Amino acid sequence: MLAVLCPGQGAQTPGMLAPWLELDSVAQTLQALSDATEVDLIAHGTVSDADTIRDTAIAQPLLVATALATGREALGATAPGVVAGHSVGEFAAAALSGVLTDADAVSLVTVRGRAMAEAAASSEPTSMAAVLGGVADEVAARLAELNLTPANANGGGQVVAAGSKAAIDALVAEPPTRARVIELQVAGAFHTSYMAPAVETLAAAAADVARKAPVVPLLSNADGTVVATGDETVARLVTQVASPVRWDLCMERMLDLGVTGILEVAPGGVLTGLAKRGMKGIPAVALKTPEDLAAARELVEAHA
Repeated sequence: MLAVLCPGQGAQTPGMLAPWLELDSVAQTLQALSDATEVDLIAHGTVSDADTIRDTAIAQPLLVATALATGREALGATAPGVVAGHSVGEFAAAALSGVLTDADAVSLVTVRGRAMAEAAASSEPTSMAAVLGGVADEVAARLAELNLTPANANGGGQVVAAGSKAAIDALVAEPPTRARVIELQVAGAFHTSYMAPAVETLAAAAADVARKAPVVPLLSNADGTVVATGDETVARLVTQVASPVRWDLCMERMLDLGVTGILEVAPGGVLTGLAKRGMKGIPAVALKTPEDLAAARELVEAHA
């Protein structure tokens, strides 16, 4: 069984679309998706610098469009066994599963990105930090002591904490025993209660968006559940903005389902890296440039 994974915010890099635009089919898809939003995805994926594409309002539609264009190029007419996305990547996964159209996914995630940026700007200074290693109970206790939320449980001993900037600074200064803490370059405390205003905005935008039942099993990154209906998918896409991401449970569910191969769409690398620790021994391909397409297609043929 083939799992197709869509990466989340932070995976973007300057110029990442440039080599993909050399493929006419991908270029046409990206142009169509760029037309579905007010964000110039082509420009931001080729000439914008790191600071520009770090902006939540730009990064999120850019990532979803990249995931969709490259995923469809690699899959062709083949349907995977299951799809999942980390944080904002779940919007691309929802489109690949058939719940949303590609254009609606990009349009909706544009609203999400702007709403999250506005929510971050309107609150006290907030931030996020990756906690690597340490003893799980000690990490949890330290986060609770600082009133920080474990916003991403990524498996393999990696947790992303989120909350006030002062608390993140304290975590960096005094990490849990045998743990390493790296502050992330993000606009605010995503997947926490600080994002409640963004949930309201996204819910209003999503209310009239057409949705269908998944034709490919879709995992919710809230708990690894296989989502049954289009309505449930959209509801989960809305609430996950202010709820923790449990990628560890997604990997557990993929193992339970019998996944034998993993394809991470562009800009790939992060989720296949987590899978090396959480889904050991399962062959994986991360799409980074068109040079990876041959290996991706071999994987699709062998495991889809």
